[in-house]
Amino acid sequence: MTDDVKINRGLMGIYFDRSGVSHIDGAKGELSYRGYSIHDLATHGTFEEVCYLLLRGELPSADELATFDAKLKANRSVPDAVLDIIAACKDGHPMDVLRTAVSALAALDADSQKVGEDAFIENGIKLTAQVPTLIAAHEAIRNGRAPVQPHADLSHAGNWLWMLKGEKPSEDAARLADVDFILHAEHGSNASSFAARVTVGTEANLHGAIVTALSTLAGPAHGGAAEDVMKMVQEIGTPDNAAAYVKAKRKNREPVTGFGHRVYRAEDPRARHMREGVRKLGEEMGAPEWYEILQGVVEAMSPYARHGLNVNVDFYSGVIYQLHGIPMDLYVPIFAIGRMPGWVIQCVEQQRQNILIRPLTLYNGPDMRNWVPIEDR
Repeated sequence: MTDDVKINRGLMGIYFDRSGVSHIDGAKGELSYRGYSIHDLATHGTFEEVCYLLLRGELPSADELATFDAKLKANRSVPDAVLDIIAACKDGHPMDVLRTAVSALAALDADSQKVGEDAFIENGIKLTAQVPTLIAAHEAIRNGRAPVQPHADLSHAGNWLWMLKGEKPSEDAARLADVDFILHAEHGSNASSFAARVTVGTEANLHGAIVTALSTLAGPAHGGAAEDVMKMVQEIGTPDNAAAYVKAKRKNREPVTGFGHRVYRAEDPRARHMREGVRKLGEEMGAPEWYEILQGVVEAMSPYARHGLNVNVDFYSGVIYQLHGIPMDLYVPIFAIGRMPGWVIQCVEQQRQNILIRPLTLYNGPDMRNWVPIEDR
């Protein structure tokens, strides 16, 4: 009987529900949010506009965007009690601290217990605004500094860099961070989004689902690619070493970090927008060699593109963070900043026609056995 059951390990190729949020065509290398190409959104949009689009289904008018932006800015601060909790666990990994801080926000905010679509969206907007503050506060506290208070006039991305570094970012740096958040904002039923939906399926609240998503993103197989790419770049050292590095990896049948994707067979459509950003930021900061190393790896990997080993978005992200002087253990939390609206709307969709997500596992253990008393074992 069991031989007739088809096992799809990792649920690969399984459609568990419908979604009107993002569409991915892995064969063609295409991604869209709500019917808008990621290329248009990354070229012309802002993260605030993309947040609104994901949460509300349409691009905002000027008045709608102003109201939405004001709400995000109004919710950037976090309670002092949460900062005390961050200080108590300041030596932990930033993802562990972030997850703990979001749990603390749930315990301290009565509205966090509300469910329903309106409550999810309102709490989602609040959490989207607060997550950068939590991450920046932890970075300050663990380095013996007082957290930088949110800036009332800067964009979501600009304020993040302000709180992290204590100085206003250049227009280009803020825009590159903005694009980074847009590219990571939503990506279908990835591991963390699916995990969040499983949590919502139990009729849990949004904060609980976001904690689940953060826990899942923290796993290196999901959120760790940008950090691994930066380690690879540092190991290569100079552009001249890139080809030899790739040759050695392929000879040993080891993966080259930043190539290949669970969904895309063609190049990740998000990658091109980060590629140019790395080049420009490297020149601006007097470190063009990082971009040259990356491109050396891309060139050396080009023969394998026909096998689906194309560059993905995280191939470039880590170097951008490195150029900003951001510690490697913050790379995954930065991913979380961008992904917040995607998690929120996935949770909203799950709740609309909620059902407990309960797949099956096919038993392949021992046949039925008789109990053996302990003195006879």
